[in-house]
Amino acid sequence: MIASYELFGFMPSEMANEIIEWAYENEKPLYRALLKAVADIKRVRPVYLERQPRAQRHQLVLATLMRPALELTAANLLRAWLLKKHTPMLAQFLESLGIEHKDGIVDDLPDSVEDEKLKAAIDGLLAKYPRELVTVYLNAFNSMNDPKWKLLEEMLKTDPRLQL
Repeated sequence: MIASYELFGFMPSEMANEIIEWAYENEKPLYRALLKAVADIKRVRPVYLERQPRAQRHQLVLATLMRPALELTAANLLRAWLLKKHTPMLAQFLESLGIEHKDGIVDDLPDSVEDEKLKAAIDGLLAKYPRELVTVYLNAFNSMNDPKWKLLEEMLKTDPRLQL
């Protein structure tokens, strides 16, 4: 299982920068919390980061976000980006599995799903969305939810289509 902070290290840098830029443009409270977490790790004040050119600031944020100490921050950032920007993909996955949801959010996940349904749901996502996006989503889904689905975990480890 890949942790959220590790996902930022494995995903394409363009995607990681897109996520941080999305937070900057669309989720100001989340972005400020991200800067505060990075500032705390770097032992500087957030205003120091805010005064840096945005590209340089985001590069530092990304480099720091790949540390285990920022797992919670990385998970919150990924979760918000997926839930708010990629709701149709989340909804398609859950609907393919026959799981009730509200805008990609599930109250109670089943302990297991049928293997064939899961394979078909993943194939459907890969047919419609970029491979890297699907891979990040499925890894985040697997790491952030209980229960763990054995086949999903196995596919994330062995299916070449789901490797970053």
